Amino acid sequence: MLRSLLTLKCLAHWETGGIVAAGTTSLPEKLGGARNWDYRFCWLRDATFTLYALISCGFLREAQRWGEWLLRAVAGSPDKLQIMYGVAGERRLEEFEVPWLSGYEGSAPVRIGNAAAAQVQLDIYGEVLDAFYVARKAGLWAEAASWDLECALIGHLETSWPQPDEGIWEVRGGRRQFTHSKVMAWVAFDRAVRSAEEFGLQAPVDRWRSVRDAIHRQVCEQGFDASRNCFVQSYGSAVLDASLLRIPLVGFLPASDARVRGTLAAVEAALVRDGLVLRYDTGARIDGLPPGEGAFLACSFWLADNYALQGRYDEARRLFSRLLSLRNDVGLLAEEYDSAGKRQLGNFPQAFSHLSLINTARNLTGAGPAHHRANGGSATAG
Repeated sequence: MLRSLLTLKCLAHWETGGIVAAGTTSLPEKLGGARNWDYRFCWLRDATFTLYALISCGFLREAQRWGEWLLRAVAGSPDKLQIMYGVAGERRLEEFEVPWLSGYEGSAPVRIGNAAAAQVQLDIYGEVLDAFYVARKAGLWAEAASWDLECALIGHLETSWPQPDEGIWEVRGGRRQFTHSKVMAWVAFDRAVRSAEEFGLQAPVDRWRSVRDAIHRQVCEQGFDASRNCFVQSYGSAVLDASLLRIPLVGFLPASDARVRGTLAAVEAALVRDGLVLRYDTGARIDGLPPGEGAFLACSFWLADNYALQGRYDEARRLFSRLLSLRNDVGLLAEEYDSAGKRQLGNFPQAFSHLSLINTARNLTGAGPAHHRANGGSATAG
C-alpha cells in the first residue's frame, strides 16, 4: 500500500494537484497491436477512487489538493464537461499519430493526445458527485464550495442520462446504452440526494429521488438478462462486462442480491482467465478495434472486492496475493497483465491499478471503500 501511495504521489503534479493516469503514452495493451493510448492526463473517473485511497490512509493534504483540482477542472457549463483534462485543467487534448516512431516492440501507432476526451461517458457524473460527497463527509471543504456546481451537473444529467454513450471503456465502435453508465448515473442522483439530506442543502430532493428510482428500475428491467440471471454490458446485449462487478461496490444493489450473485458467477465463468479478469470479450468487436488484450488489473481487484463483500475472504485474499505477485521489482503495476507472456502490458505505472490495490487492501479489513460506498458511509483515516 505504501508503494502504491508513493506512486500516486509521483503521478501528482506538484503545482496543480492533478494526478495523471500514467506517466507514459502508447505502451501497448497487446504487443504488436494498435491498442496504444496516451494516458498522461487526469481522468475524472479516478476521482472517488483517489479520494478514498488518500483519505483512508491519512493523506488529507494530498486528498485536499486533488479535490481542489477536481473543482477547478469541472467548473463551467455542465454540458461542456469532459472525461479527462490536462494536469493544469487543459481541455484541448487532440489526438494524433507519430508515424516516424515504430512503437514499443513494434506496437504502432504511437499516439499523442487522446480523442476520448471528446466522448460522452455518463458514468463520470456519478464519480464526480460521489467524490464531492466523500470530500464533504471528510470535511475537506465547505458545502458552498461545490454545491452550486453539483446542482448544475445534476440538472444537466436529468435530461442526458437516457442517452447512449461510449461507456467506461471508451469504445470507438459507436454509442450504446451501457449498463454501467446507467448505474453510475443512479450513483450521481443518490449521492446528490444524500448530500442534500445529510447536510441540509437546498435542493429539489423529491424530483431527484424520483429520477434516481426511475434509473434503478430501468437498469433492473433492461440491463438484466433474466434467462441467465446476470446483468449484461448494454441493454439487449448478450455480452458480459467486468464493469458490472461494480454494481454492489457502489451500493446499487447489495452483494447478497441474487442478481448480483448471478452476475458474479457469470463473470467468473466467461471473463476470468488464469485467475485474472478480462474487461469484456474483445472478439465481439464492440470497441471498433482489433481483438486481443491482457487481463485488466483493476477489474481483478474488483473481483476480490466482490468476494470480500460476499464474505468469501479466503478467495479474496488469494486473488489479492496473486495480484501482488504481478508487481515488478520495485512494486509497480501497469494497466494489464499477459498471463501467457508473464509480463505487464499497457501504460505504466498505472494509477487505476494502484488505486484499486489500496482500496482492495482496505476492503479486506472489512472497512474499505466498497463497504462505505455500499452503506453510504464516509472514508476515514486508519
